[in-house]
Amino acid sequence: MKIAQVVCRFKPYKAGIGNVAYSQSLGLAKLGHQVTVFTPSYNKSDQDISFSEFEVKRLRAYGKIGNGAFLPQLFWSLKKFDLVNLHYPFFGGAEVIWLLKLLRGKKMKLVISYHMDVVGGIFMKPFFKLHTKFIMPRIIKSADLVIADSLDYVKSSNIKNLAAKEPEKFVEIQPSVDLERFFPSQKDKLLLYKYGLNEQFDRVLLFVGALDKAHYFKGIEFLINSFNVLDYSGSQDAIYRVKLLIVGEGNLKEKYQNQVAAAGLQDKIIFTDPVSDADLPKYYNLAEVIILPSIDRSEAFGITLIEALACAKPVVASNLPGVRSVVDDGINGFVFEVKQEGDLANCVNKLFKDNELREKMGQVARAKAEKFYNQDILISKLEKIYLELVK
Repeated sequence: MKIAQVVCRFKPYKAGIGNVAYSQSLGLAKLGHQVTVFTPSYNKSDQDISFSEFEVKRLRAYGKIGNGAFLPQLFWSLKKFDLVNLHYPFFGGAEVIWLLKLLRGKKMKLVISYHMDVVGGIFMKPFFKLHTKFIMPRIIKSADLVIADSLDYVKSSNIKNLAAKEPEKFVEIQPSVDLERFFPSQKDKLLLYKYGLNEQFDRVLLFVGALDKAHYFKGIEFLINSFNVLDYSGSQDAIYRVKLLIVGEGNLKEKYQNQVAAAGLQDKIIFTDPVSDADLPKYYNLAEVIILPSIDRSEAFGITLIEALACAKPVVASNLPGVRSVVDDGINGFVFEVKQEGDLANCVNKLFKDNELREKMGQVARAKAEKFYNQDILISKLEKIYLELVK
């Protein structure tokens, strides 16, 4: 098959939707399919990055909306493909593909991977609300098939009514993890030294994610504000010191660093240097617990959670639709109520204090990753769906 993957951001930009598009493109290419990724060109340096297994076409953006961009070139670039997979949301790209589908009809097989609702901050919220009401349903209806990361998320999302009317059109395929790259290992001694961590006395809480405006919903401000509630190291009965390690880059990183400095927490909340994909598993294995403190439904799954499970790490995450499908509360981690500092602290410290509980949850976590998020199995499932649709 000749497959087009259309996505708003792609490597080297590190974020969930782009990571899903990358893993699917790579997996499908390894199965013998001809894959081309279409994505906006944001930086000249991106043009220097090539992928041997599949082609990436970075198109000039004629105006940008958040992480989206208007790409009229898609209108004539997608005609020779057996199947087009649009990763939604993609403002400025999705609308072009919708119009193309209206014109080509059954001649164009369109799959939409619906990753999340868009909420937006105070300035963009009105635009997103209007788009969700008038444009988004038409885009979704035009698809031959809609893939969701989690049907639990769909049931309470902006597309719930569409899914209820045509349930046969909606299918769940979770994001996947490379189990040969993410697996449990000993703490890296060089990283312990680099970040001043004591393997015996420090309990490391790890966050991994983009730190830019498009990912405001990751809840970093809330997490920093919560630190004094979850940090028991000042009490007389403390048997450990809490350290929060934040892995990520973006235009809000300096703001978060200033927040930490203003609170006098520089020795306890540590922002890492940029981390390569190759080194990322070492950081997961540096921690006792991985956290996802997202604050609204713009977070629909949490790829960092399944990477943590694969490394046999218990996870703590906000009780959000989709996210809670990954975290089995009390089994491989805990969920806490959104923006509730005390609830977050109870979950984290319960794990920090109990070595046996962490070990048990970690083993269950790895087993779940192997059973439900195996990359090879999920890519084969995706291929099967594509082939049935093209036939």
